[in-house]
Amino acid sequence: MKINRREFLHTAAGLGIASLVPGCGGNQSGQTSQTVQTSQIASSTVIPSRLIPRTNESLPVVGFGSTKAVRRIPDVGPDEMRSVIQALLDNGGKVIDTSFRVEEIDRPFGQILQDEKWSDKLFVATKINAPGKQVGIRQMQQTERLFNRRPADLIQVESMIDADIHLDSLREWKANGGTRYIGITTAHSSDQGRMETYMKNVPLDFIQVNYSIPEFEAEQRVLPAAKDLGIAVLINSPFNGGEWFTLTRGKKLPGWAAEIECTNWAQIGLKYILANQAVTCVLTETTNPKHLIENMHSSFGKMPDDELLRRMKSDVLSII
Repeated sequence: MKINRREFLHTAAGLGIASLVPGCGGNQSGQTSQTVQTSQIASSTVIPSRLIPRTNESLPVVGFGSTKAVRRIPDVGPDEMRSVIQALLDNGGKVIDTSFRVEEIDRPFGQILQDEKWSDKLFVATKINAPGKQVGIRQMQQTERLFNRRPADLIQVESMIDADIHLDSLREWKANGGTRYIGITTAHSSDQGRMETYMKNVPLDFIQVNYSIPEFEAEQRVLPAAKDLGIAVLINSPFNGGEWFTLTRGKKLPGWAAEIECTNWAQIGLKYILANQAVTCVLTETTNPKHLIENMHSSFGKMPDDELLRRMKSDVLSII
């Protein structure tokens, strides 16, 4: 789904957050500590998508990392998750990243994913997250059963745990129609060298890697390798597990924020990531639909060029 500015504002107004959008008046709340005036986004602007390399399929550039929200379902019920998914879809998104959980958690999550309103509109990325061939196979079988998604969109080996063994299983699973894409993940910069080795020696469709201004190591080797090898890239930890907001709290936005239409620190962090064309989709994690829409808004408007990216990194690292 693609939306223009008018439709975006209609959705925002329905959620009571029209003031989050530049040109609508009011101040930001939630993730922001400082606001600036920005130019109005053209009505023809839509949330962009990027192609999965070597395919004709594209993904919206901002997605939803669901770990916290999924774990909360047994305690708070399904409505919180449902509202976030609805906001994702209403504003042009579709990517939901999750991981294997115990059945008591993944069963109610799977019921949400199977809602006929959106089950065929989502791109759901799942994971194997334990050692052992048979354990990995049982995880894939349970996820398939609880989510009722065959083929899966994407199955990843989380943190490259027993990656040699699980990738063999994933290749067989893919060949037999169990998944459309396979990949590996890491959330630690120290593991990116190992990830690069797998990228160069194993046929992969996706990688998922941590990348942000404070953790920029991926831009040195992993992201260029992904671009050269034709591997799609999901970005995790764009806000450093929330530390980004601690580091930037109370800090004045740099003057150049207005040049790239950023009204808060979250959007600055996301613009930096999305400026790298090797990135297919950045995963933002929240239980608040307003924050999700605010994050998705970072994909609109002007992106920083190479000169501004260097300045962004230098200025941000000097103040956090």
